[in-house]
Amino acid sequence: MDLLNAFVALLNFVIVPATAYGSQLALGALGVTLIYGILRFSNFAHGDTMAFGAMVTILFTWLFQAIGISIQPLPTALVALPFGIAVTAAMMLLTDRWIYRFYREQKAKPIILVMASLGVMFVLNGVVRVIIGPGEQRFNDGERFIIRARDFKEMTGLSEGLAFKTSQGITIVVTILAVAVLFWFLNRTRTGKSMRAYSDNEDLALLSGIDPEKVVRVTWILAAILATTAGVLYGLDKAFKPFTYFQLLLPIFASAIVGGLGNPLGAIAGGYIIAFSEVTLTYAWKKVATYVLPDSMAPDGLVQLLSTDYKYAVSFTILVIVLIFKPYGIFRGKAV
Repeated sequence: MDLLNAFVALLNFVIVPATAYGSQLALGALGVTLIYGILRFSNFAHGDTMAFGAMVTILFTWLFQAIGISIQPLPTALVALPFGIAVTAAMMLLTDRWIYRFYREQKAKPIILVMASLGVMFVLNGVVRVIIGPGEQRFNDGERFIIRARDFKEMTGLSEGLAFKTSQGITIVVTILAVAVLFWFLNRTRTGKSMRAYSDNEDLALLSGIDPEKVVRVTWILAAILATTAGVLYGLDKAFKPFTYFQLLLPIFASAIVGGLGNPLGAIAGGYIIAFSEVTLTYAWKKVATYVLPDSMAPDGLVQLLSTDYKYAVSFTILVIVLIFKPYGIFRGKAV
């Protein structure tokens, strides 16, 4: 019975939260790796693009709530999500037209585009803070739990309860669907195959008649879809706060680089590696150890390797180790 309680505690505080967090990082890293693989620069504005997309979705969510539109028990944000994606895609296409296209036409080095993306990042950060404010915003109005801890205890007779939040379930399901559709698009459609060809060999793709501007537009639209979805799912699961998305840039880039920057499969794997590493190393293992170990060996302390304040240090450490020993990443993406 104690082993079952230990497993439920592990599910409750490590496996389920890390899977949901890893799904959010994977979606964010997919957007980064698509832009790097096709447009050939690291987009440091991606975290604030997630914040922008989430902000627009929140504004539409509030509008729908005010006029009585609801899909209970699911959150209204799912109805607002397509509108958030549309506005974010328009913003990214305009940003490309006004900023990035000039540097592409000038055949600028990738570092110039990176610096331009830093400028876009600061502008987006300011815009989001001015419109919605710097404080925390909660917009999850649906049923909060799929499984409640008290109901789980009554159903199983265990002393440890399992709480499975609706936002976690939505995150996992949406991520599976988004990844499946993305891989289908890249591998089965003509546009997706054109994007892959353009990524593999730009000159040969141009000679074969592929329209580079169409590839660029579709890349930005896909990045907008992934960024907005990741931002909204993270906001539903935790809460929306603009600066948090700026901080997420480190684990997102770490996910993309660990998996192999430019490799979509690597971005997904990297997201879960980073998430499970962060959650595992910052979790206080006292409860699990108390169930598993004899009473005489039960720990007095929290048995926590790192404080949660250092969770981003985990991402940074893994990133540095990978860059030193395997700079192409686990799935061998493009050179970093």
